[in-house]
Amino acid sequence: MTNVEVRALRNAMGNFATGITVVTAINENGEPQGMTANSFSSVSLEPPLISWCVGKDSRLFELFGKTNHFAVHILHSGQQAVSQLFAGPEENKFDQLSWCPGINGVPLLDDCASVFQCEMEHRYPGGDHTILVGRVLDFTSMPMPPLIFHGGQYQELK
Repeated sequence: MTNVEVRALRNAMGNFATGITVVTAINENGEPQGMTANSFSSVSLEPPLISWCVGKDSRLFELFGKTNHFAVHILHSGQQAVSQLFAGPEENKFDQLSWCPGINGVPLLDDCASVFQCEMEHRYPGGDHTILVGRVLDFTSMPMPPLIFHGGQYQELK
C-alpha cells in the first residue's frame, strides 16, 4: 500500500504534455469501436512496435483484451472535437465522421496526422490498466501540428 494521494498524483502526471490518439477496433459483432487515449508510445523500430494503455474501467477494456487488430490515430490540432467524441459515452460515434475499413476491417479515421494499423503483439498487466503492444503492419503520416493535452486541458504547440 502506498501513501500517494491519487488526485494529487494525477495532477502531477498532468504536467507531462502528451499527444492525443484515438484507438479503434471491430467488436465481435463487426461494429466499429473506438476510444481516446493519450498513453501512446513508440516502442521499437526493429521490429516496428508501439504501445498504449487501456484502463480496466474503460467501456472497451474487454474488446481490447480480445481483439487481434487495432489502429492508433494520432490527432492533429484541428481534431479536438474528434478527441472529445471518442472520450465520451455517445453511441454511434462512427456515424459522425468519415472513415474506411483497414486491415481486418479495423476502422481508419480520415484526416489524421498519422495512423498505425497494428496486430496485437503483447498484453501486460499494469495496475489499473493493461499495457498493449502492437506490431505496426502499415501506417500513413501527414506532417501536421499535433493536438496536445497538458494540465487537464487541450493545448496548442507554440
